[in-house]
Amino acid sequence: MKLLVISDAPDQGLWDYFSKEKLQGADAIISCGDLPASYLTFLVTMANKPLFYVHGNHDVKYEHQPPEGCDCIDGRVVEFKGYHILGLGGCMKYNNSAQQYTEGQMKRRIAKLSRALKRDGVDILVTHAPARELGDMDDPCHRGFACFRELLDRFRPKYHLHGHVHLQYVPNQSRVRQYGETTIVNASGKCFIELPDRPCALRPRGLKGWVLRHVGMI
Repeated sequence: MKLLVISDAPDQGLWDYFSKEKLQGADAIISCGDLPASYLTFLVTMANKPLFYVHGNHDVKYEHQPPEGCDCIDGRVVEFKGYHILGLGGCMKYNNSAQQYTEGQMKRRIAKLSRALKRDGVDILVTHAPARELGDMDDPCHRGFACFRELLDRFRPKYHLHGHVHLQYVPNQSRVRQYGETTIVNASGKCFIELPDRPCALRPRGLKGWVLRHVGMI
């Protein structure tokens, strides 16, 4: 399974100079937040593949104008092609705007999904903010969540995909880092990841007819 992962800033090569060859082989697109709804709508239309997204802290307009044809997985565990994907958008609370959470609020969001997580686990964790001390920064806005690190310790997902901390914010920051059994990817801009194909039984169809099963939501 091949995934295109995007976050924080539209890629000109995909938007202004799009060609279908640039998405060849991608089974789905995952947005880690802070992208214009029109960009996501464009990609899902042109790629004709499912697009899953979480909210970034600047995605307050999604409430009134969400990306069309895309599937919000924020606060949900979904199954796609045999992989369980957990989405948790937003960032650390630094003012009174939407899509911001205290550490305690994010922990409670995760706790509400405990039944689904215990039953199915997590193969891919999709967040906007990073985990604490795993690619974050020290300022209030860009500080990561300690509870995300606890998720990695408990469920050991294959991937943690996040955005929020643009690669140019920190000199010599690597896009990819390893934490135990989890590969952490800062998806700022765009990147591709590949996972082995898994057999999966036919599930009830989700948005736009894609084979998708929601196994928990908050």
